[in-house]
Formats: sequence, structure tokens, C-alpha cells
Amino acid sequence: MDLLTKTAESLWQVILVGLLLGAGLPALFACGLRLLDVGSSTTVDELGTATTSRNPFAVAGAAACFAVVVLAIVTGILFLMSDFLDHTFGIELF
Repeated sequence: MDLLTKTAESLWQVILVGLLLGAGLPALFACGLRLLDVGSSTTVDELGTATTSRNPFAVAGAAACFAVVVLAIVTGILFLMSDFLDHTFGIELF
């Protein structure tokens, strides 16, 4: 029974991390793209030139979404490279 409990606990952790990183990061990236689109407005003057202006709060929100995604990607790469960096250069990150 102890093996079943430990397996269920480990399975729950794997599912949670998989949902967070597997679906959460692309969803956060999509939210950033959506914020860039919602925060922009295009106006056309008499000469036919189009001017696009963006809401600074929407741009800041999109930048925050993109920063979280980039930070997660860089952290994952460094986590995978931790043994290489420790062995080759003596850098211990995690």
C-alpha cells in the first residue's frame, strides 16, 4: 500500500509540473501576444497613412509575460547543463 501511495504522490507532482510547463508557458506566451494586440489601436489620417499606438500598460503586461517565459526557458536550459558546467568550469548553479 505504501508503494501505491508514493506512486500516486509522484504521479500528481509530474502531472502538475507537466501542466504548468507544458501548457502554462505557451498559454502565458499567448496571453502576452493577446495583450499586444488588445493594447494597440490604428488610426488613418486624410492622406491614408496608418499610425499604430499601443497602450503602455498592455505593453508592460506583455513584456512581463514574455520575461517569465524566457526566464523559465533559460532556467530549464541551465538546469539541464548543470552537470556540464560543474564538471567543465566548476560552476555550481543548482
